[in-house]
Amino acid sequence: MRRRPVDFRRPVRRRVSNVVVWSLCGIVVLLFIVIFNKESRIESRPTSSIKDYTKYVKNIEGLNITDEMLSPNSITRQLSDQISLAKAFVVIAKESNNIQFAWELSAQIRNSQVFLSSVATRRAPLTTRESETAIRDMALLLLHAQQLHYDSATMITRLKTKIQTLDEQMAAVSEKSSKHGQIAAEEIPKGLYCLGIRLTTEWFGNSNLHRRMNERMHIETKLRDNSLYHFCVFSDNILATSVVVNSTTLNSKNPDMVVFHLVTDEINYSAMKAWFSMNTFRGVTIEVQKFEDFKWLNASYVPVLKQLQDSETQSYYFSGHNNDGQTPIKFRNPKYLSMLNHLRFYIPEVFPALEKVVFLDDDVVVQKDLSGLFSIDLNSNVNGAVETCMETFHRYHKYLNYSHPLIREHFDPDACGWAFGMNVFDLVEWRKRNVTEIYHYWQEKNVDRTLWKLGTLPPGLLTFYGLTEPLDPSWHVLGLGYTNVDPHLIEKGAVLHFNGNFKPWLKIGMEKYKSFWEKYVDYSHPLLQQCNFH
Repeated sequence: MRRRPVDFRRPVRRRVSNVVVWSLCGIVVLLFIVIFNKESRIESRPTSSIKDYTKYVKNIEGLNITDEMLSPNSITRQLSDQISLAKAFVVIAKESNNIQFAWELSAQIRNSQVFLSSVATRRAPLTTRESETAIRDMALLLLHAQQLHYDSATMITRLKTKIQTLDEQMAAVSEKSSKHGQIAAEEIPKGLYCLGIRLTTEWFGNSNLHRRMNERMHIETKLRDNSLYHFCVFSDNILATSVVVNSTTLNSKNPDMVVFHLVTDEINYSAMKAWFSMNTFRGVTIEVQKFEDFKWLNASYVPVLKQLQDSETQSYYFSGHNNDGQTPIKFRNPKYLSMLNHLRFYIPEVFPALEKVVFLDDDVVVQKDLSGLFSIDLNSNVNGAVETCMETFHRYHKYLNYSHPLIREHFDPDACGWAFGMNVFDLVEWRKRNVTEIYHYWQEKNVDRTLWKLGTLPPGLLTFYGLTEPLDPSWHVLGLGYTNVDPHLIEKGAVLHFNGNFKPWLKIGMEKYKSFWEKYVDYSHPLLQQCNFH
């Protein structure tokens, strides 16, 4: 084959050397590694910077706060302590009327605070040299405060004295408040006084009232019929007694079976008879008596009447000047010695023909039918009552003196207290167990007032100890005369008791509860109108 000329020949393809190829690949790999390492350094740099910054901050914090403040030679802490002490002395200086010194202390406190603030912005601790002036100036003022008897020991003594003085002042104010409250609670409102006078006048001037009363007394068999519902009230408050009778009868399902036995004193006897003669109360049977007619009620039989003949007892309860004022005024109230108050312990003698009776205080309102009380099984007990020991305040140890051996040996201090005001009494069991004699025993033991101070509840707790059957709490709701009562309890309660000083017929009565009582008062009655009852 003929070869082409040189000019017409194809260029020869020269193959690249393997060495060159591998060199180029190596260079590329090296470049990739370099770039990768560079990116890794860039990514790790922020973490390293954060650690360095944190370390830097910790060094600063440790320098200015932690290590420096914990150091025994800390100048910053010394200045801070001086400022705290100076602030206390400023208060003391003002109380001592040393206004100039208080001003000097306040000025130096401001100077030290400004100095500490300026130091806090830098990174180096305080030195003794630069803080010498501030510490010395404050130290001089603190030394002056000690020379003015502003030291801690003196001030503690002064504060104790001041606290004691305030306690004495508070006790005096409390005593005065208690006296005023007691006086207000014991007062006879003008309206009640007026009503008593007008009713007495009406009784002696209106023969029709005598006739009505005599007609009612012709049904004496009802007064002794034990198949009926017998209630008793001992009171000298005509209007309050009227509310008890009216509320009971208006809420009774069978008012013709209701019999009320009212006992009052000689002063209010005529007025009480007049009021219950001129008002019908749905035709219920009402008997009015006065305790002065009870021949058995004399000093030889009744310890309270015997005690009233003692001059020391009379002085204690009526003068109020002995015992160095240690006995609270509420215990020195002569009303607790009233026979109307103690007559509850003589119910079998007052009503010898009755077998069961419901006792009602004159400061209660009945808002449900009470006939169910007469079918309650008292389990051979004498007294059916609502217990009041939901709190420790109402247990026996609150009412009785347990330092006395007679009390300590016979009665459990944690025994549950109960309430007078709505009680079911089984008079058959009462007579069988001779309960009145138990009452006499404890009254005679308390002639020196060492077992209890006063009132009828403490002797009642002793007399009916182990003889009381608990009733459902809804039968008797207490507290409307001295505290706030759960509205749900009031709604469910059969008997609402205004025990306490804030009676609903007084101006000091609790306004939010007065409506429960006033709904049973007919303010349109002519006599109430004449006596300005509203």
